Amino acid sequence: MDKNSAKKLRMQCEKSLAVQFERLDKIALYNQKKVLDAFKNQSVQARHMCGTTGYGYDDIGRDTLCNLYANIFNAQGAIVSPSIVSGTHALTLMLFGVLRPNDKLLAVSGMPYDTLTDVILAENKGSLKDFGISFEHIELKTGNNQTSLFDFEAIEKKLKAEKIKAIFAARSRGYSLRQAISVEQIAELITFVKRISPSTLVLIDNCYGEFVETIEPTDVGADLMAGSLIKNIGGGIAPTGGYVAGRKDLVEQVSYRLTAPSLGMEEGSYAYGYLPYYQGLFFAPSTVKNALKGSLLFAKAYTELGFDTLPKPDMYPYDIVTSIKLGSAEKLIDFCGAIQSISPIDSNVKPMPWDMPGYQEQVIMAAGTFVQGSSVELSADSPIKEPYIAYIQGGVTYEHAVLALEHTLEAL
Repeated sequence: MDKNSAKKLRMQCEKSLAVQFERLDKIALYNQKKVLDAFKNQSVQARHMCGTTGYGYDDIGRDTLCNLYANIFNAQGAIVSPSIVSGTHALTLMLFGVLRPNDKLLAVSGMPYDTLTDVILAENKGSLKDFGISFEHIELKTGNNQTSLFDFEAIEKKLKAEKIKAIFAARSRGYSLRQAISVEQIAELITFVKRISPSTLVLIDNCYGEFVETIEPTDVGADLMAGSLIKNIGGGIAPTGGYVAGRKDLVEQVSYRLTAPSLGMEEGSYAYGYLPYYQGLFFAPSTVKNALKGSLLFAKAYTELGFDTLPKPDMYPYDIVTSIKLGSAEKLIDFCGAIQSISPIDSNVKPMPWDMPGYQEQVIMAAGTFVQGSSVELSADSPIKEPYIAYIQGGVTYEHAVLALEHTLEAL
């Protein structure tokens, strides 16, 4: 497609998405007020930006940041730490924090994301399995337009047949062609589980889901949820880190896993200061809105060209990811190459498939980002396997997404 045709298609798509974009503007405004109110409630001041060294006793910046997240998430407590290296690490802390030998974990949104496979099932690596924690999963059912539905019949059967310590569900799709899960669906799951087995914990992988809606899983009763600061909630500014939020007693258990049972969150310094974490959080509602608009724009344009995408352009997006079924390894590699070449960092680099740690197949990743691996910045990735789906996410500015879309259309 030539440059003029790509621009014309993009402009037509923007016009048809006007109602969707207006809805996203309203969600961002609501969430921005929620974040601003939390900053005011916690009396955030310049001194909270300063770093500490050594043990980090009485680190007011750390403690206030944790309280700020708890306030925004309507949670009893939260851990927010630069020491959490990724979303996988945050989820691992959540699982190890509350599960004990002979407990059973049941995933109800299919197999968890690839990088959690070894965390749960590997042998002789210190996995859940090594500690005598058993695991099963239940696949999602597919509704109209490839929407994702919990298999409540199968869940009920498991809950009544044996003691399940915790239910685990991931909002985002991972590397599967399915719609992300809404908070309304999470609420339905929690009500269903607690009615049958009140003591069973509900743990949520909230990666890619923060600020996509006006409520979060903890607003509807999730016992714990976890996520990454280099995704939505870091606003494209946080340089690293992750969070766990939810019930106070469970958050405390997780803190013992992050540091030590004698320490919890009483210690933990960060010499570089917390400014990017506070600032990133403040910008996050607007950043997520831009990413969502870009996501829908990609979905609309590629749907018009006959590709199978999720979300569909007329769907509500429940994460910042768009899946595009490209149909061949060559197109997938070319697509990721086009995204890399329109990036601000390493635009001269050609991404190629490689054996990435934690994944079962070779993975290609286009991520010319300021923060390494930041997927709230515009990026694209995928395992090299049929049906060769490109997963594109992020976009700190909507304008970057516009330019990237036109560039991929020209390149393919």
